[in-house]
Amino acid sequence: MPIQPTCYEIRVAGHLPAEWVDWFEGLTITLEEDGNTLLTGFVADQAALHGLLKKVRDLGLSLLSVNQVPPLEPAPINQPSKEKE
Repeated sequence: MPIQPTCYEIRVAGHLPAEWVDWFEGLTITLEEDGNTLLTGFVADQAALHGLLKKVRDLGLSLLSVNQVPPLEPAPINQPSKEKE
């Protein structure tokens, strides 16, 4: 069965410095007018979401919110890997 990624918005306090953008590859990064940063994109599963939150923690960023949101475009479908027997 295909795995359907979920779209999330992760908001952190402050503008994300340019040198940290690579840490969040695959997410859209929006520097908001209020001085916060919004990371938006598809996350494969709960383990991947926890990995992103770990990056936020490791960078010393203040997490403001995490929200599951309806996607603006269809999610990519990831096929589970099949082990060779």
